[in-house]
Amino acid sequence: MSLNISALERRVDTHYEASAHELTDDARATFEDVLDALNRGQIRAATRGTDGVWTVHRWVKRALLLGFRLGNLTDYSTGRFTFFDKDTYPLKSIGPGDRIRLVPGGSSVRTGSYLAPGVVCMPPMYVNVGAYVDEGTMVDSHALVGSCAQVGKRVHLSASVQIGGVLEPVGAMPVILEDDVFLGGGCGVYEGCLIRSGAVLAPGVVLTGSTKIYDLACERIIERGERNVLEVPERAVIVPGARSVPGAFARRHGLSLYAPVIVKYRDRNTDAATTLESALR
Repeated sequence: MSLNISALERRVDTHYEASAHELTDDARATFEDVLDALNRGQIRAATRGTDGVWTVHRWVKRALLLGFRLGNLTDYSTGRFTFFDKDTYPLKSIGPGDRIRLVPGGSSVRTGSYLAPGVVCMPPMYVNVGAYVDEGTMVDSHALVGSCAQVGKRVHLSASVQIGGVLEPVGAMPVILEDDVFLGGGCGVYEGCLIRSGAVLAPGVVLTGSTKIYDLACERIIERGERNVLEVPERAVIVPGARSVPGAFARRHGLSLYAPVIVKYRDRNTDAATTLESALR
């Protein structure tokens, strides 16, 4: 069945602007149409243009926020596992035909997220509503893919990686990881960050939209740009670093601040160290 995205967007905007007592049965039907399209990967919270520029689709986020207004708290508990959430946001239905490996051990994937064929989910991990995870990506143990995060093909999210979620404000850029990105254990990438293709973050690197990145290879400082987004260059290799704090007190106590550093751009050695095993997928 073809999807009329323009019509769906208009329906979402109409219901989102309505007050609580004005919400009709079509509001719920509209929300469910959006969830279905998100689950199928037909729509996304953000998309990349042919020029490499990412566009946020505010109406998709509006639909997800509408779902919280429409939902009623429901008991989803089974046996000794207790689970209470809005009835608009149950777990995602996944079957063998989806060709996703969801290894047992306490993982959860919320409805309204898309996992492409070949994605591997190692327990315990969590994918939130609105997220898009593309083909061949590994989501390792204790990793989080936050709401509306966009994760490309063949990305590796190592153990304990945290990809922040961005539902509000609706126009804010979600966290985006393009194809072939490799995140080492314990990395955190939060609001306002765009990690371009092939970039590597060593274990422990933490980035937010307000972080400054020190590029040793090109002798420059990278900060958030005009679109309020911190952009990590393609194939950059980032490690945790430190920079001294000015002032007599800081010098007396040997204080320094965390500073992510681009030490190089990917070469053969980096590619060999980050090669993904197709057998796992």
